[in-house]
Amino acid sequence: MDSRSIRKAFLDYFESKQHKIVPSAPLVVKNDPTLMFINSGMAPFKDIFLGVSPVKFPRVADTQKCLRVSGKHNDLEEVGIDTYHHTMFEMLGNWSFGDYFKKEAIEWAWELLTEVYNLPKDRLYVTVFEGDAKENLAPDHEALDIWKKYIAEDRILYGNKKDNFWEMGDQGPCGPCSEIHIDLRSDAERAKLDGKVLVNNDHPQVVEVWNNVFMEFNRKADGSLEKLPAQHVDTGMGFERLCMALQGKTSNYDTDVFQPMIQFIAGQCGIAYGKDEKTDIAMRVMADHIRAISFTITDGQLPSNTGAGYVIRRILRRAVRYGYTFLNLKEPFLYKLVDLLAEQFDGVFNELKEQKDFVKKVVKEEETSFLRTLEKGIIEFEQYIKSVKSVKKEVSGEFSFKLYDTFGFPIDLTQLLAREMGWTVDMEGFNKYLQEQKSRSRAATAIDTGDWIMVGAEKETEFIGYDELEAEVTIIKYRKVKAKGKEQFQIVLTKTPFYAEGGGQVGDTGVLENANEIIFITDTKKENNLIIHFTDALPEDLTKSFIAKVDSDKRKETANNHSATHLLHAALKQVLGSHVNQKGSLVNAEQLRFDFSHFAKVTDEEIKQIEEIVNKKIRENIALNEKRNVPFQQAVDAGVTALFGEKYGDFVRVITFDPSYSKELCGGIHVPATGQIGQFKIVSESAVAAGVRRIEAITASKAEAFMNEQLEIVNEVRSLVKNQDVLKGLQAILDENTKLKRDIEQMILQKASHIKDELAQQVENINGVNFIAKQLDIPSAEAIKNLAFEMKAKIDNLFLVIAADIDGKPNLTVMLSDNLVADKGLNASQIVRELGKEIQGGGGGQPFYATAGGKNLSGLRKALDKAKELVSK
Repeated sequence: MDSRSIRKAFLDYFESKQHKIVPSAPLVVKNDPTLMFINSGMAPFKDIFLGVSPVKFPRVADTQKCLRVSGKHNDLEEVGIDTYHHTMFEMLGNWSFGDYFKKEAIEWAWELLTEVYNLPKDRLYVTVFEGDAKENLAPDHEALDIWKKYIAEDRILYGNKKDNFWEMGDQGPCGPCSEIHIDLRSDAERAKLDGKVLVNNDHPQVVEVWNNVFMEFNRKADGSLEKLPAQHVDTGMGFERLCMALQGKTSNYDTDVFQPMIQFIAGQCGIAYGKDEKTDIAMRVMADHIRAISFTITDGQLPSNTGAGYVIRRILRRAVRYGYTFLNLKEPFLYKLVDLLAEQFDGVFNELKEQKDFVKKVVKEEETSFLRTLEKGIIEFEQYIKSVKSVKKEVSGEFSFKLYDTFGFPIDLTQLLAREMGWTVDMEGFNKYLQEQKSRSRAATAIDTGDWIMVGAEKETEFIGYDELEAEVTIIKYRKVKAKGKEQFQIVLTKTPFYAEGGGQVGDTGVLENANEIIFITDTKKENNLIIHFTDALPEDLTKSFIAKVDSDKRKETANNHSATHLLHAALKQVLGSHVNQKGSLVNAEQLRFDFSHFAKVTDEEIKQIEEIVNKKIRENIALNEKRNVPFQQAVDAGVTALFGEKYGDFVRVITFDPSYSKELCGGIHVPATGQIGQFKIVSESAVAAGVRRIEAITASKAEAFMNEQLEIVNEVRSLVKNQDVLKGLQAILDENTKLKRDIEQMILQKASHIKDELAQQVENINGVNFIAKQLDIPSAEAIKNLAFEMKAKIDNLFLVIAADIDGKPNLTVMLSDNLVADKGLNASQIVRELGKEIQGGGGGQPFYATAGGKNLSGLRKALDKAKELVSK
């Protein structure tokens, strides 16, 4: 079976078992501080397992995009080295939310594998949980008894807590699991050694293909287990491993999931796959990593220097480094795989095909940047080897860490370069510096989250903030959180007018108050489906009723900026083109920030047009048309703008300002009519990443204040230039300044011409070379250049070095006679670079003439002395 048929057979089978087939959630996680990426099939359903989100369908099946490169589930270093780990992978899953349990899950898993996929039963083994006395968990006899109906008891193995008790993290839903493993070894190998002894022992051909997790516990912050409100089934089958088993391969990379990309890479490099382990690993790494890179960008995460963006940048650089080192790919190449990948997933994850041009642009730019970094790192390494005298021929841990930390230079590449020169790397020292950095990073981001303490009855918080700014509430539960040494509290209310941060809009602030006290709410966020209010203190009596009151002024200003963002988005499409799509936003009471896809700088004229359109829509005072609980597909069919990477429910909220102008899916707060925004002003436009631009803008009173401030500046300038026509006044001053500069330059040139004769009197003959080294009071690079060329014409065998202070910065000039370059092999460019070290700078030029600038004026004297040493050798 090909991979498309395998995927379809899974979904068709569970659809026949009354499962609702749902789309994959985006890879990038929002509204969950415990996860950066979706790392398992169950992650999108976590809030259902915890009982904080309602069950829409009791049975669900899907293929979920997953990424495991950080945190507890981190497979990155195994990827490409072995045959079955991946960064991004598909997890085929069937789910029961309080419906069926172990009996059906086991029965259907066995039926699908052995009767639909026709996998040989004598190659399958299953595991069940052996129990754990420390956790007071009994062996899973129920699963064992069910399995006995389908498979011989000697093929049912007990597994410990590590292998057969599934947990997605330090906290959250968990439970015992029952895995299905397959032995893909040859018959001869199987005859020599029973496969059961290789199960869960990292054998590349005896692998787990399916895991049936029986969710019945929640792991609390204190490490204890509590029963979940209901029993659930969470199953996951690695799609790539299943393809390996069904296609008779011994490596995931030999299946049709990866081979088209691997063969494309091989063809482009002119290196056959399967001939050399090093080049094979490089091709596997590239074929794997481009999947993770492409789909995370598609789902809204651009490569960057922090957080999730840094993880993606790391994956991309790992792929580039393997191609650079082992496949001789010195030019951008990864981006060429995106077209192939988009075609492969057409009809499965269509979002990549719809955004492939954008993804290619981002990937190519990142590749280009990192290849420059590699070149810089190699130059740094070579200079280090030349400058350091090491008897052991060992690259220090400090330097190798500097390469890694400052230049993003991979440590294994440093090791490779060292080996080629007969050196080693002090890995103990490197790891010491790396560990210190990680410890600092962990300390800076560590969050200690306590368990929830119940105050009232558990219920879902009702959000009333679209219609109300205050409400009478009681507290359901609270917990203590410590971060960066600061202690805070998180509170859950029965209902709330506070908007939780989401969709780019910041969370509301305000107060909880009653007759006795006021508690300030400093932020509001959403964790899974739970609205959480942040406070610095707890009420004295948690059982009392309170008035929850939103800061209305801040809310109003935030609404102005959010609605203006929608108007801006529509104007950008109108002025720049339909390719414009939102790539990120920030909306608060002070400003709005909008990132969008566009491949060129937005011109001043285009910015003017965009502002005119938005302000026209504001003056039209268009009333907000808000529709709640609209079926998602109905909204999309009506032409409403939906954002890539957002996870929308079955029912959505539609925000419209003029049906022919702006219609978007949005959960944020908006103005009742556009006139409230008052005024819109763009204050900056810049690049964020390849193919992504950023506009920052202000509205209402902030825009008015900005315009008044600009007008004050104009009036002050008018007063200074003593001319009502500011431009004419400034032009007159500039013209006068230009004339004065010309006069000064002429005086400096005349002075330099007089110095020429003085310099000629200071020639020293050293080793047959006419050497002059002098610091001159000539504050003009152009005048020094003219002087150097005049000296060259005047004196044979000339080796001239001039030092000068130009506008407070050191400057060096080296001029050589042509015969010194031709006969003695001297090079002004190399010489000036060496001298430039003394002024903490560098430079270059031609073999006979070169210049250098720097930071250290006091080093000019040392540079002149060094020049004399060079001539004297």
